[in-house]
Amino acid sequence: MRKGRPMARAKETREGAEEVERCPECGSTHLVRDYERGELTCEECGLVIDDQLIDQGPEWRAFDVEQGEKRARTGAPMTYTIHDKGLSTEISWKNKDSYGKSIPTRNRAQLYRLRKWQRRIRVSNATERNLAFALGELDRMASAMGLPRNVRETAAMIYRKAVNNNLIRGRSIEGVVAASLYAACRQCNVPRTLDEVAGSSRVGRKEIGRTYRFMTRELKLKLMPTKPQDYVSRFCSELKLSGDVQTKATEILKEASKRELTSGRGPTGVAAAAIYISSITANERRTQREVANVAGVTEVTIRNRYKELTEKLGIEVEL
Repeated sequence: MRKGRPMARAKETREGAEEVERCPECGSTHLVRDYERGELTCEECGLVIDDQLIDQGPEWRAFDVEQGEKRARTGAPMTYTIHDKGLSTEISWKNKDSYGKSIPTRNRAQLYRLRKWQRRIRVSNATERNLAFALGELDRMASAMGLPRNVRETAAMIYRKAVNNNLIRGRSIEGVVAASLYAACRQCNVPRTLDEVAGSSRVGRKEIGRTYRFMTRELKLKLMPTKPQDYVSRFCSELKLSGDVQTKATEILKEASKRELTSGRGPTGVAAAAIYISSITANERRTQREVANVAGVTEVTIRNRYKELTEKLGIEVEL
């Protein structure tokens, strides 16, 4: 069997007819597709026209979700938020077989036992037990904080690295999970304060901060410090302020960072003060207490940062 150049197919088109594939050597239309070898060959002269043929699979359409699930040939994508990465099999809770028929009552006790042992063998050793508990806790905290999928995946990766480097010994699982989640928020530019993370976990702020510093040092995580601008959109959304207020607050913070008024100060306090100033100038006034409650800082902090920004930037505000 002679081999030609890959993808050297001759296609002729007649008016009102479909495209016909022909052999470039002899012009024959008798072509054979061998999906096992991935070859397209000519029956007449034996020329291998293509040696990198892709099996596109059968064409099918689904008209509802149930049909799509039945006809799908793949499962859920791999995820790091499950201890076995979502690759193990699972016996469904539905008492039905692969054809959708109900399983007889006499076989249901056996199915129940199979389902129970399947759950047990999914977690086989101490490391998997640790991961199963920790990743469940991570998912609970992320749901409580309303974090997106990419942050959860990043936090699961950081926790797995901590397990592989034996950083969990002597520390609580909840503390390491909370520190991983905080680091993932910083890494994905979805900033959350330590107080917010501590509010969703069962450990204190001090322990989370201590574990976070230890993990960043040992795992060599390169995390940039959070900027006040990162908090503006979330705080404005919670205060139900318009886009004009958000834009004005961002401009104030940019000017403040140019003059180095944000260095050495808590980003949430500076962001809260900028929002407070912009809400007054845009006639959408919010009280210092309202802004402080959303930002998680004290009213005194907002007053101090407010005075600094108005004096140094020359902003006139009518109280």
